[in-house]
Amino acid sequence: MTAAPEPEILAAFETAKGFMPVDEGLALYTAAADAGRLGLPLLEVGTYCGRSTVLLADAARAAGVSALTVDHHRGSEEQQPGWDYHDPETVDPQIGLMDTLPAFRRTLFRAGLEEHVVALVGRSPQIAKVWAGPLGLVFVDGGHTDEHANADYEGWAPHVADGGLLVIHDVFPDPLDEFTGQAPYRVYLRALASGAFTEVSATGSLRVLRRTGPGI
Repeated sequence: MTAAPEPEILAAFETAKGFMPVDEGLALYTAAADAGRLGLPLLEVGTYCGRSTVLLADAARAAGVSALTVDHHRGSEEQQPGWDYHDPETVDPQIGLMDTLPAFRRTLFRAGLEEHVVALVGRSPQIAKVWAGPLGLVFVDGGHTDEHANADYEGWAPHVADGGLLVIHDVFPDPLDEFTGQAPYRVYLRALASGAFTEVSATGSLRVLRRTGPGI
């Protein structure tokens, strides 16, 4: 049976700032509930304001594990001033830089999930270098350049446990989506070509892969 969040959790997800549509969010929740059975932490790369974190945290709570979320909270390339995804409300008026950490904390508080999330504030490659344990799920939703998408994959995919899940967001095969989704698409192809992962499902731009083999 497909796992689904309670109405209040889904409402908290929909209320939070972010860009993930509901169908992809429900697919992420199903994947997180599946991966939670391994008894290992669930990790996402790219917190922003906590929209997807709400779903991961609730699935982690149900499984009795922790949700980990990695972000420097200064915004990715497309969220900077002058770009389509920029939100002026996320700018710290005192320093003039984006800071999504306060919005993220408010999102978790309103959803009642603060106790189930560990926020890892910093750059993904730096944190990955000091992370040593296995993970039940890695959700890659960080920067959309090849440099950042590949760094997230290389840093975190090796930590996915056997039977665990690698979830990649914003996978757009159309070359017209070069800026928004081609780098995640190339990472998705790289994961499949590695022989370490097998595709489980595709919902919109969300791809769910299971760790079924060695090597990455």
